[in-house]
Amino acid sequence: MLDAWVALDGTDVLGHVALTRTGPAMAATAGLPQDELASVPRLFATASARRRGVASVLLATASAAAVADGLRPVLEVEDGGGAAVRLYERAGWRLVSSRVGDWTTHDGRTALLHTYIAPAGAAR
Repeated sequence: MLDAWVALDGTDVLGHVALTRTGPAMAATAGLPQDELASVPRLFATASARRRGVASVLLATASAAAVADGLRPVLEVEDGGGAAVRLYERAGWRLVSSRVGDWTTHDGRTALLHTYIAPAGAAR
């Protein structure tokens, strides 16, 4: 774990994001050296926080921290996460690969995982 942030409204938690070192598998998937990357393994916004920009702020915060440390953020998202994919693409993140997961989703589909990478040198 490199860092983590929580979005609050008073004492109510609206969301959270984490930033970690990137493992060799994610680095290979992203096509960049492991020591140049940081992973966003978790980004979550509560239902009440959605459409309020909370996820965007959390993603930008984690991205800025990675960039400040000279790292480029990467993440993986399951194909069913349409809202998340739209968030990443609006922020300028680029799809670099997709792969079949080794687990099934709640509706019984084999997971399809997409790897995204943040724009070079920018935290958006």
